[in-house]
Amino acid sequence: MQGAALHTMRRPALRAARLLCGAVLGLSFALGGAGTALAQSGTAPVAWSDTLSAIYRFEQWELDAEDGARRYRVQLAVPKQAAPPAGFPVLYLLDGNAAFAALDSAQLAALAQQATPPVIAAIGYATAQRFDTTARAYDYTPPMPGPGATMDQGATERPGGGADIFLALIEQRIKPAVRGRAAIDPARQSLWGHSYGGLFVLHTMLRHPAAFQRYIAADASFWWQNGYLLQEEQQAAPVTSAICLLVMSGAGAWGNEAAPARPGVDPAVIERQRALRRSVPQDTPRQFAARQAQRTGVQAHWREFAGASHGAMLGLSLAPALQLASAAAPCTEQIAQDAGKMTSK
Repeated sequence: MQGAALHTMRRPALRAARLLCGAVLGLSFALGGAGTALAQSGTAPVAWSDTLSAIYRFEQWELDAEDGARRYRVQLAVPKQAAPPAGFPVLYLLDGNAAFAALDSAQLAALAQQATPPVIAAIGYATAQRFDTTARAYDYTPPMPGPGATMDQGATERPGGGADIFLALIEQRIKPAVRGRAAIDPARQSLWGHSYGGLFVLHTMLRHPAAFQRYIAADASFWWQNGYLLQEEQQAAPVTSAICLLVMSGAGAWGNEAAPARPGVDPAVIERQRALRRSVPQDTPRQFAARQAQRTGVQAHWREFAGASHGAMLGLSLAPALQLASAAAPCTEQIAQDAGKMTSK
């Protein structure tokens, strides 16, 4: 990929992380379908290519939210090889319908050649669509302080503020179900999210840092509620065990001023979305990662994909997420052959 740059920021006192081995440098960054065929309900294998079916076993199940308002589908990929003594690393993917379909076959095949390929748990919704916009607006957004319900600030006024409830569902119901199906290393749990999913990732890291050890946010919605996440940053919970943060952004995504309105979408809605994105500075992802790198116990990285649109960042961010989730070091620098020059700050 041309023009992408990796920026690494570390506390001077932290030990320098080792570079990724060359075996994972060639992972494809292409966004493409993976040929899944979803069952309607229950625990059932997911159809995949014969090659990948020889490497991974696949299954899925569904569960309801406690209030019955949302139904989730979890798609699971587990390496068929024997688990290492500590268990497999695991990567939890939000927007699981879209993310699981965007995984590239070459990526998974290459990861399987490593000593510890990751278990992949994609948490989506029980729908044939890639996204359930109403459900994710509630699940992925933080609760706002003060009286009254939290409302989403996106294209329409939808209920929001359910991030802590959704995290409790992951911790209390989804993680135990994954552990019951695969040997998991509790010290190598990663969480990935894009857009509102990235907002959830960063909220979780700030408020509940012990939930995961590696946090990966792609083009996160820093603009939500005029940068409310930046207020949460001021009251971040202390980090008691070392964590890694990878923040990714597309240089062509912020504001997207030149992009025409999509057919059928009210131009006023498009302009509102652009105005919301402009409510925080364009370099917010980089600056956020830099500040987090100064916190005790946090090793933070920022990576930019020049020219990448907001939508394209979903697929482009999966290869670095898979690399980070499967790396042996606590926070391995993300180096790729086509990532351009690396700078340290």
